[in-house]
Amino acid sequence: MIRFEQVVKRYGEGSPVVDGLTLSAPEGTVTVLVGPSGCGKTTSLRMVNRMIAPTEGRILVGGEDVAAMDTAHLRRGIGYVIQHGGLFPHLTVERNVMTVPLLLGTPKAQARVRAHELLERVGLEPALARRYPAQLSGGQQQRVGVARALAADPPVLLMDEPFSAVDPVVRDQLQADLSELQRELRKTILFVTHDIDEAIRLGDQIAVLKVGGRLAQVADPATLLAAPADDFVAEFVGRDRGYRALGFVPAPTVITPVPERTVHLGELLTDAGRDGWVLVVDDHNRPLGWAEDDGTPGRRAADLHDDLDLGGTVATRNGPLRTYLDAALSSPSRRGVVVDDDGAVVGTVRVAELVTAMDSPRAALPVTGVPTSGVATLEDPA
Repeated sequence: MIRFEQVVKRYGEGSPVVDGLTLSAPEGTVTVLVGPSGCGKTTSLRMVNRMIAPTEGRILVGGEDVAAMDTAHLRRGIGYVIQHGGLFPHLTVERNVMTVPLLLGTPKAQARVRAHELLERVGLEPALARRYPAQLSGGQQQRVGVARALAADPPVLLMDEPFSAVDPVVRDQLQADLSELQRELRKTILFVTHDIDEAIRLGDQIAVLKVGGRLAQVADPATLLAAPADDFVAEFVGRDRGYRALGFVPAPTVITPVPERTVHLGELLTDAGRDGWVLVVDDHNRPLGWAEDDGTPGRRAADLHDDLDLGGTVATRNGPLRTYLDAALSSPSRRGVVVDDDGAVVGTVRVAELVTAMDSPRAALPVTGVPTSGVATLEDPA
């Protein structure tokens, strides 16, 4: 666990950068510090590994006051990931990842094996191990940075806006990969971001800081969205927080995907699709995309290959209500594709059907005043 106890950071006679921060980051969870520029997010994070010393208060890691710990020992037990990876440019990828294990006395051969295991775990090809950071893409550098932070198997990771310097597609994949790693490793992670969507996606709890380093609210994502503590939090989280909150609401059981006509690539199209659209699938019944079908005799689905448009989202059966809505709204046919756990098409849903289901008394919806342990639901007592 990481714990801040009445921590203040002030430079000279100026106003505090961090002001009376009391916060616990539970063991094995992701705590995200989020807030506007100048609110003390990065300062708070850097005080954990003593890159910055607090003016008042204390910070404990694993129950020990970091001020009383040997600095080198403290930092070697904490993984640290920053923007652009923070890699040593004169070392190969392999040697970058080996750095901390070698400092801790791990034999070189063992450290090399560990480095290659971690590079594979973060999704990098073995051939990249001998390259230098400048020969990698931004996303690859960030993956190396994560691998290096994990190399000594530290219980704590500090991550300072690690994905902010990459494009949205790469960022989305890195976020997904981090979530998957965390499910497996259960590290105690303190994560800094200015992006509330990233915070909601990654955080087990979110701490919102105001300018001046004051803690405005700390809560799990669902509670933060459903019950912001004040106008500042509500404004920062965003006016569409109600829509974001649907990401924590299971699709109501009253929603039943409608069977959808599908064709395989190469199959003869014998009639026009519903509303002029046909869903093309592969041999495993996984969706490849929608195609406009005017019913022209003799056309085959293969002829439509270059014109396929799946839309932005495919919803998984029993997934959150937000993905159902995303799927329907982003689909060119205005029918959201729903798949099973293997990715095979179950059916489709329309926005109107979803809205009707949301109005059902049996629909589970977020409510104000939910407990920090989870999302309360409204259910039909009958």
